[in-house]
Amino acid sequence: MEQRSLRVVDSNKTFFGKISSTLSKIMIPTKIGINGMVINFKRNNLLKSYEAKHKEGLDEEKKKIAEDKYQEAYTLYLEAIDKYIMDSVYKKVKLNTASDFEKEAMGNYYKITSLKENEYIEYKYRKQKYLIELDYESLKLNAKEKLLEKYKAFYIEQMDIFYKGILKNYAVKLADTPRGGENLKIKVYTSIFETLNEYVSTILPIKDNGKIDERIRDDYNKLDQFDIGELDAKDYVEKNMLLLNISRQLFTHSLPLVAAEQCYNKLLSDLRLIIVRIESERQKSEAYDLLLDLAEAYNIKTLSTKVYWEKLEEREKYKKFWEKYKNTDNPKEKEILFLKREIETIEDNENNRAILAFYKEKLISYGVMRKIKNSCRTSTKYKKIK
Repeated sequence: MEQRSLRVVDSNKTFFGKISSTLSKIMIPTKIGINGMVINFKRNNLLKSYEAKHKEGLDEEKKKIAEDKYQEAYTLYLEAIDKYIMDSVYKKVKLNTASDFEKEAMGNYYKITSLKENEYIEYKYRKQKYLIELDYESLKLNAKEKLLEKYKAFYIEQMDIFYKGILKNYAVKLADTPRGGENLKIKVYTSIFETLNEYVSTILPIKDNGKIDERIRDDYNKLDQFDIGELDAKDYVEKNMLLLNISRQLFTHSLPLVAAEQCYNKLLSDLRLIIVRIESERQKSEAYDLLLDLAEAYNIKTLSTKVYWEKLEEREKYKKFWEKYKNTDNPKEKEILFLKREIETIEDNENNRAILAFYKEKLISYGVMRKIKNSCRTSTKYKKIK
């Protein structure tokens, strides 16, 4: 299928945002064109084979036959969409008669094609994802409700497969990135958060008729506040924290704990830097409150479920922290525990000196630490030494 089809795809969010309003420029003419008739025919075959493979009571042999027919119908369906795009858009661009939208579509085609050699897995998923999204948007504009509902079941199942595949690929990249490849890691972190946001904003609202799982409902509802206005650095961290919290329920295997742990550490690192750079006391206080929420999500929701630890001493330190945390309901005592754990786990270097000093000042203000003068007198000549 990969060799025969799947030529146009795009992961650019801005481009996807234009699809709903401008899709008619490309897809509506298919109502009277031969390509449109072929797409409709292939789509109908796909939906029939999709329903057949999900039919209950099939034995193993019939399941295999139904699955094979579905895969063939799926391939032919994507080929039909792909052929229409190439016939309609590519030729217009080549003849210089294409609209700006169509030119952008082909521009994104070349951008995605460039992924094929070095990022084949992402390329494969995003191409299929794009073609199916394109037809889904067309159906939303033109199809009858009954057909749209039948297609939606197939659409949601495939989108879940694509997003899980893309996220799993990113998780592998994080694990494979060598030390020192920080720029590459930052790019992967950004891709993870953008992919999670895309799934939460486009797929979750149509799954189960928009009913949100109670395990993620609170975090999901909080995301609404980030849809309005321009986001600052703290807002981005908070939004990504909520997305990461949601991912622990939706993508447990595709974004495993080891990858989630790295993502939480990235957000914590960003937020520490924000706290020491902010001059406004109000904004610093808000960022600090967010840090406590993030530390709780990381330590309680993530590390408490961790089974394998590379260093046994780290596991023992965490077990002591976890026991103290479980035995207190006092918010201030919990805050002190988080601050102590931050001091214990953050590497004491030049980059972290400012945030460590901030934490220690907090503990001093709570009476947990004391500030000791950095000078004394010898007992003989009473000379003051530092």
